[in-house]
Amino acid sequence: MQSPIPDVDQADDGQQNVPDLIVPPFSVTCREQSSKRWEASFQHPFVQSLVDGSLSEERFRFYQMQDARYLEAYADVCSIISTRISDPDIKLWFIEGARMALVVEKELHSEYGKQLGYSPSDVAALELSPSNRAYQNHMLAAATNGSLLESLAALAPCPWLYTDIGVRILAEMGTIPVNHPFGDWLATYADPVFITYTNELLAHMERIAEGVGSEVKTKAMHGFDLSVRYEWMFWDQAWNLQSWPV
Repeated sequence: MQSPIPDVDQADDGQQNVPDLIVPPFSVTCREQSSKRWEASFQHPFVQSLVDGSLSEERFRFYQMQDARYLEAYADVCSIISTRISDPDIKLWFIEGARMALVVEKELHSEYGKQLGYSPSDVAALELSPSNRAYQNHMLAAATNGSLLESLAALAPCPWLYTDIGVRILAEMGTIPVNHPFGDWLATYADPVFITYTNELLAHMERIAEGVGSEVKTKAMHGFDLSVRYEWMFWDQAWNLQSWPV
């Protein structure tokens, strides 16, 4: 999802300056307890094939369509979180995040839909994979029934992991090759605007974490870890073209 914050500094040569990914203390703690599962995403054959350009069109199509439906749930969670926040500016930030999840990302999916042969109506009629449905239910349950910190902790791994992928790709490649078959996808998550979005989301989570006790933090960390697991499962379901067994 693109950031609701559109202003990004430009370098003198017209190129965008890439901001550092800023990870506050509570986010560091969450990441450390999930480090093995976090790194597992980078080793998954889906991600590796996506980066080197060898991923099959069938697998990428499966991923894109399921992801379009996932983004609807992401937007719902942002909307629910906005109703639980009293600060008008932060409330607006999450509302705008929900809007951008639907508008900006779906523009990217629309372009790939033309290339891969699926339409918005195909996405709307899509049956959620078991992993996708479970991931959505987890996030929505946290947003509806958990503490505010649990809500954000369940939400954060998605943009943060994708940002981490983008930052690492940028560090390794320098620039994404013009003829890369998944160049648009890779460029989205290496974009300075997306990094800015992730930084602000983690900052919001940190402010909430500062005002709660250890028991609430522990539950939030568990929810964060579960989302990290689901992120790996999201790659895996696309790699294996997951379907319901019965």
